[in-house]
Amino acid sequence: MEWLVIIITLVVLWVASLFKILHQSLSASQAAVLNDGGVFRNRNVLLVIAHPDDESMFFTPTLNYLSSRGCNLHILCMSTGWFWQIMELKLLSKIIKEEIVNCAIDLVITFDNYGVSGHCNHQDVHQGVRKLLQDTSHKEVEAWELVSTNILRKYSGPVDIWLSLLSAKFHLSGVVHCLLNEHPRRSLAAMAQHKSQWVWFRKLFVSFSSYTYVNCLKKIN
Repeated sequence: MEWLVIIITLVVLWVASLFKILHQSLSASQAAVLNDGGVFRNRNVLLVIAHPDDESMFFTPTLNYLSSRGCNLHILCMSTGWFWQIMELKLLSKIIKEEIVNCAIDLVITFDNYGVSGHCNHQDVHQGVRKLLQDTSHKEVEAWELVSTNILRKYSGPVDIWLSLLSAKFHLSGVVHCLLNEHPRRSLAAMAQHKSQWVWFRKLFVSFSSYTYVNCLKKIN
């Protein structure tokens, strides 16, 4: 009986969370972001990732939100696929800087220092952006990082939107914005484009990952 109550509670939470996300989309509400004050509107944005499927697995709430707000999106991928070698930070910084100059980028988004899954390459691109910010004269470029969550939140699906909204609102260090995925089906469609990766466990990941439904971005600089 106790297990039945738990299961019913989880199902209700899941449905309620999806309803909130879909309601945001249908109502075109600005509450999809916590008072960004126009921070993410009409910008030239560069998303720096490590692997070709990172944008689909982790950043679709951000990409959907930015594209719907008139931003020009650019994605810079630092490898061609499965890659576990340590990336050279000086080279990463140089490549990112060239992309910023060539595309007139004024906002950069990447992983945080944990990199969602702890993957060394996710951490490398974060450090590459950090190095660029330390060395560059482009002080007008803003940088934001995707906040990593613990494993329970990571696989809680849309239920995590409530904790993400609360944590962003009451975050004690730095500026944090919480972006809901107004079109979660696009995450599945985007991941399906990576045919070699579109296997059963990836389908489960995209379905149950909180990163399909919500991104919290924290300002780096």
